[in-house]
Amino acid sequence: MGQLSEEKEIYNTVPETKPPTASFSTKPAKNRGRQRSEESEDAILCATLRLLKKKPLAEITIEEIARNAGVGKATIYKWWPSKAYVALDAFLRKMNRMVPTPDTGSVESDFKEQLNYLAAFYTSPTGRILGQFVAAAQSDREFASLLRERFIEPRREIARVMFDRAVERGEIDRTLDRDIVLDLIYGPAMYRLLVMQAPFDGERVDALVSVLFQGVKRRPAGSVQRRRSQ
Repeated sequence: MGQLSEEKEIYNTVPETKPPTASFSTKPAKNRGRQRSEESEDAILCATLRLLKKKPLAEITIEEIARNAGVGKATIYKWWPSKAYVALDAFLRKMNRMVPTPDTGSVESDFKEQLNYLAAFYTSPTGRILGQFVAAAQSDREFASLLRERFIEPRREIARVMFDRAVERGEIDRTLDRDIVLDLIYGPAMYRLLVMQAPFDGERVDALVSVLFQGVKRRPAGSVQRRRSQ
């Protein structure tokens, strides 16, 4: 069975509510319990990350998360259907805090700045947790789908916003395939950081982005034709 299956039976006994969104903001409550809910949510996410730094998600239980967060299991199941949801939301929240989305007015500067933050995050104790998520996804289709939904797509959407902003500013050729360009930006970074586990310092980041944008930058009309005729 996949990682998610072990908790479905327990979850079915808890009233169903919508899990928190990527912004991790708790909706304002109609009573005085709002502050306590926010504190509980933060405690749960922080406790989950602490546990993930010590052992794989497969070895962590909801009971353990609840105990470390100082809450009851029902509090966790009120917002998340399984430990996998908690783990991915905790990881994404931490990453969003450590890897901001730059808006410098220059697409090259934006991606260089973001990739530097990205390199710092993935070499941190929290960032290294992604390796175990990727490994778990190889043998657990359900978790692989959840990884894409709860982590990869939200982060991908941030990159799409940066790309589209550059297209609107006239920096990138709007005829280019956005997802291919993003693959070319992040693929080498992730390969070097996660597969090779090699340094990815600021100098290498700058070189990578500079080389890439020599090919994707929007050129004045007629420049391509002139170059072909030479």
